[in-house]
Amino acid sequence: MEIIADLHIHSRHSRATSKNLSIENLEKYAKIKGLNLLGTGDFQHPLWRKEIDEKLKEDEKGILRTSNGYPFIWQTEISLMYSQGGKRRAIHLLVFAPNSKVVDKITNFLSSKGRLDYDGRPIFGMSARDFVKDLKEIDDQIEISLAHCMTPWFGVFGSKAGFDSLKECFQDQVDKIYSVESGISADPEMLGRFEEFISGKINILSFSDAHSYWPWRLGREATIFDLPELSYKNIITAIRTGVGLKATIETPPEYGKYHRDGHRLCNFSCDPKKTTELGNICPICKKQLIIGVENRVEEIAIKPRGFKPDNLKKFYTILPLHEVISLVLNSPVDSKKTWEVYNKLLEEFPNEFEILLKIPKEKLLKNVEEKIVDVILKNRDGKIKVQPGYDGEYGKVLLGEKQETLL
Repeated sequence: MEIIADLHIHSRHSRATSKNLSIENLEKYAKIKGLNLLGTGDFQHPLWRKEIDEKLKEDEKGILRTSNGYPFIWQTEISLMYSQGGKRRAIHLLVFAPNSKVVDKITNFLSSKGRLDYDGRPIFGMSARDFVKDLKEIDDQIEISLAHCMTPWFGVFGSKAGFDSLKECFQDQVDKIYSVESGISADPEMLGRFEEFISGKINILSFSDAHSYWPWRLGREATIFDLPELSYKNIITAIRTGVGLKATIETPPEYGKYHRDGHRLCNFSCDPKKTTELGNICPICKKQLIIGVENRVEEIAIKPRGFKPDNLKKFYTILPLHEVISLVLNSPVDSKKTWEVYNKLLEEFPNEFEILLKIPKEKLLKNVEEKIVDVILKNRDGKIKVQPGYDGEYGKVLLGEKQETLL
C-alpha cells in the first residue's frame, strides 16, 4: 500500500505555531492535501499529550487513530545545544516511538533533563551522541533522525553550529542513525554527493516541519512509503533499510529560507563563488555573511555537481498548489480569490497531490482556466524557477517578468 506521510509537525504548544492547531484540523487538511499518515508532533508536551490521549486511540501496531480512523504515529522534535570540539553546537532531532509506554519512558527521561511545558520543541544541554545512547537504552525501536539537516543554525551539517560528518557528531553511536531529513533548502540530489549517502548507509526523508495545518505548510514536503500494511514497525524498517521507502516530495531547494549566502537586513545575497570573492564579508555592513545550504554542500561534498548515486530514491520537486494559484492570480496564498480556485479543484479531484502530480491536462482544463493549468503542469515538470532564499527569507517564485514572494 502506498502511504504519503508527513512525520515532522508541531502542536500549538511549540513556538511560532498556529493557535488553532488541533488533531481535528490536522486530520481535515491532511486529507485535503492527500497525506495518509501524520506524526503527532510534540508528544512529550503535557498539554498536547493530554489531547493526544483524549482524541487518538492506539492500536497493537503502534498506530494512533482518530474516531474517523485517520492514522498518526508518535513523533516529536528535540533541540540540543552544547559545546563540542571548541564550538557551539545546535542540533534538531526527530524522535519516533513505537507505543505510548515507550513515549512515557522518553518523557520521564526528558523531564529529568529539564522542563517540558514551556515549548513543544524543548531544548536540552546534552550532546547528540549521549542523547542517542540514552534513548536507545530505553528501547531500540525508538528512531532518531536529523531534522532539516543542512540549515545553518540547527542542522547537523549547518554552517553555524553543525558538523562535517555524522561520525563527527554521533561518534560511537553513529551506527544507530539511519536517516536525515533533507529540509526545504536542500534536496536529495544535493545530499547525494556526501559520503554518507553515496555509501547507502543513510536514507533521505522529507517532511514539512509544519507550524500550521494549512495545506501550503502541511505536507509541502513528504515521504512516500510502499508497505505491505501500515504499522510502526514497517515505517521504521523502511527508514532504516530503504526497502519500502519509495520516494520523497520536495519543494525546490531555492524556495528554502537558507539556500543562498547573504544578509536579510542588508537585502543582499550571493552564490558561493561570489562569497569567496568577498572573503565571506557582506559588502553592505562589512560583517560575516550567513553561509547558506548551497555553499555548505560544496564544503562537504566529495563528488561534483551533477553526480547522482545509484541508490538515490526518486523525488518530486513541486510547490504547494496554493502557491501556484497565488502566483498566477497575483494574490496572497490565503486570499479568498486563491481559496476559491483551490476549492473548485478540490471539489472535482480527490486531493492536492493528485492535482499536482497526476491529473491529466484535459481534465484540469474542464475546471480552471488554462493559464492556471499551464503553471500546474510547469510545476509538475519542475520548470518553475525560484529566486533563492537566504538568511531567513523564503525564495521568490519567478513567472515571466512577475514574481510573487512566497509566504
